[in-house]
Amino acid sequence: MIKRGVERRSVVLGLASTAILPPMVPSRSFAQGEAKTIISHGVAIHGQPETPADAKNLAYANPDAPKGGTIKLAGRGTFDSLNPFILKGTPAGSVALVYETLLESNYDEASTAYGLLAETIEVPTDRSWAIFKLRAEARWHDGKPVTAEDVVFSFNILKEKGAPQYAVYYQDVTKAEALDERRVKFTFSGGDNHELPNIIGQLGVLPKHWWATREFDKTTLEPPLGSGPYKIDSLEAGRFIVAKRVENYWGRDVWLNRGRHNFDTIRYDYYRDEQVAFEAFKAGQVDYREEFTSRLWATAYDFPAVKSGAVKMLTLHHSSTLPMQGVIFNLRKEEYRDRRFREAFIHLIDFEWFNKTLSYGLLNRVNSYFFNSELAATGLPSKEELEILEPLRSQIPPEVFTKEYKLPVTDGSGNNREGQRRAIALLKEAGWEIRSGKMTNVKSGRPLSFEMLLGEPRLERFALPFKQWCEKVGVDVQLRTVDPVQYQKRMDSFDFEATIELFNNSLSPGNEQREFWGSKAADTKGSRNTIGIKDPAIDKIIELIVSAPDRQSLITRARALDRVLLWNQYMVPQYYSTTWWVAHWDKFGYPGRFAKYQPRGWSTWWIDAEKERTLSQRAPERKT
Repeated sequence: MIKRGVERRSVVLGLASTAILPPMVPSRSFAQGEAKTIISHGVAIHGQPETPADAKNLAYANPDAPKGGTIKLAGRGTFDSLNPFILKGTPAGSVALVYETLLESNYDEASTAYGLLAETIEVPTDRSWAIFKLRAEARWHDGKPVTAEDVVFSFNILKEKGAPQYAVYYQDVTKAEALDERRVKFTFSGGDNHELPNIIGQLGVLPKHWWATREFDKTTLEPPLGSGPYKIDSLEAGRFIVAKRVENYWGRDVWLNRGRHNFDTIRYDYYRDEQVAFEAFKAGQVDYREEFTSRLWATAYDFPAVKSGAVKMLTLHHSSTLPMQGVIFNLRKEEYRDRRFREAFIHLIDFEWFNKTLSYGLLNRVNSYFFNSELAATGLPSKEELEILEPLRSQIPPEVFTKEYKLPVTDGSGNNREGQRRAIALLKEAGWEIRSGKMTNVKSGRPLSFEMLLGEPRLERFALPFKQWCEKVGVDVQLRTVDPVQYQKRMDSFDFEATIELFNNSLSPGNEQREFWGSKAADTKGSRNTIGIKDPAIDKIIELIVSAPDRQSLITRARALDRVLLWNQYMVPQYYSTTWWVAHWDKFGYPGRFAKYQPRGWSTWWIDAEKERTLSQRAPERKT
């Protein structure tokens, strides 16, 4: 399970494999009626881990991959801190390479994590607690051992002084205690949250002795002490940061790491403008690029290095959920709380024209918060879903029970008159009407105008047509594109009217749903509930997801949540690609297969010395 639900503004996808693990053996004998305890090298949210304890390496890693060389990457925006655990400052993304977690995910599996810093994890059948036993060889970069006290310190400091979402994410973890030097026990609050051992396994472990002389809630550019495969070597705030591989890294022989972390040097150069970053890639100053703009993928990769084969283009297929991306309105502003108001803008979208004309037919309309997965709601509610939804009937939209959620479809001509008529009708029901060509509030007489806040210029490709579609019904949309730092600060404080937002869900939804849609998170600055949803019915369904006793019940409950979110019209859905697009200079080797659920990324790649030697001959224009 890979689901960093508390990372700032991102939730990494998580997700299922075919390896078979022999039945786990209880750790001791039990009196009648006593909860059984299981000790294992990994833990699954439902069922058992699939990768055996004697695995040599991840199936998508090459244990014989050579070490060495440099990969050059493009950072976006800027950075002014190496402390990623607080709201203050803008942290450098590469600092994550310094730290490690108790457990690590296998991108071939849906809901399982395996011991990284932890050698084993012990849980009772009721999952009321978990004990992690640290590896004896685990070391900080200064040579001191990673201890249970470090883990307890990390948990407490993140809840007390970390970004607010840590307290929300770990709210069901009531206590952390060191049992001895290598064993740490976490106690969980009442309930049946099967995910809690996995969630606490994601805890980033920090060195207590290093932070003892430093202020945790302050930004800093001092390279931090960690236990991971890399440490920060050099940097210039806002311009570049370089990480060096730790030669005596304690975890190099842990099976999860064999064939990973192969580059000696990882360098991020920061670019405030996306087009400048692309030009840097074309010039060879950046080695690896993930492309998120269909127009660029279809038209911009025609430069000489692509034609000569010096730059390779990969279209990677995967089985993971896709993000729900779209326009959101800030429900903390009263006039946006009427769901008919929000639905009106769904009808204004001419996706078929946009996809054909501006996106070369490469995109898919997103119609679920769990798009591209078995968790997505389809058709009408099943009998099992109705058992969840019926008690909430008076609190949720009636369409949940009677209609399949479908987005409007246009003829792609660019003349969306039917959508405009429907939008005008919905806005009229919500208290607006057209006066002198302007959509006007009937009570206040105020014309409908709002600012759409954007954090990246590339989003203007959709925002500009959206503005024009709105103008056709008398709605004034003011586009405001700001730099990523300002955007992050405004979103953390919910200082916006409308924006384009993205929500990543994993195949194992759980605690992070509180952070996305929970009422408490709506008032927590820095939370992912940027929409501002406060709905008791949604809160109840979230708790059912958190306490799902098995995989099938999790699927049923996620589908119920999906329906309620969709019919509340919280988002104006946009689109996403069902493949990932990656381009790279032809200096790398990579394994014969990619991970099932997360095929992109370079953590298992390596430098192919022969390819790198001949690259200058194949691409004389390349600047190194």
